[in-house]
Amino acid sequence: MNYIFDLDGTLGNTLPLCVAAFRRALEPHLGREVSAQEIMATFGPSEEGTIQLLAPHACDEALEDYLFWYRELHAGFPRPFDGIVEILDHLRSRNSFIGMVTGKARPSALLTLEQYGLTDYFVHIGTGSPDGPVKPEKIKEIIAGRTDPRESYLYVGDSPSDVDACRTTNIKIVAAAWAETTERRRLKRKNPDYYFESVAEFGAFVRDREETEGRCGDG
Repeated sequence: MNYIFDLDGTLGNTLPLCVAAFRRALEPHLGREVSAQEIMATFGPSEEGTIQLLAPHACDEALEDYLFWYRELHAGFPRPFDGIVEILDHLRSRNSFIGMVTGKARPSALLTLEQYGLTDYFVHIGTGSPDGPVKPEKIKEIIAGRTDPRESYLYVGDSPSDVDACRTTNIKIVAAAWAETTERRRLKRKNPDYYFESVAEFGAFVRDREETEGRCGDG
């Protein structure tokens, strides 16, 4: 089976880290406070896109500052969600494909994977664009580069837009609703294929799915 993971809010509680780093980077250039709501309203593009929207006069400097603060503050968010490593270990032991498609820019995505010790789990890592959301395109790239049927893929993500991306690419989605930042009502209203409010529930689902597929394959 094939699994494609989101990063922020799915593998770890990194959305508060993103907001904190944006505030540290943007406020000196804007000369005012920036709210979490103002920052999150720009999400969709990568971090560079957020900075272009909020501080177009200081893009290069603010982006450099953002990456500095993202690294500096990451020590306060040192681990993925409990149970994620065990799930990835199980998938790897079953020779499942493990990919990632995230809206984050590559530098911050790789930094978080390195911090979490997860880099080696992911065969393919698709990252975001400053020009806008590109998850459907990145998911299609993974599928086009492999021979497995489309129905064997499952995306794991925490946002309503992740459901939309999966509908566009015609693959199933697990709605990851275990982060404190998840908008659970909006996520449920999108009618995802699967919905879990804890990593433990998702882990049980993965193990059952892999065992079932293994039995079918043996037959």
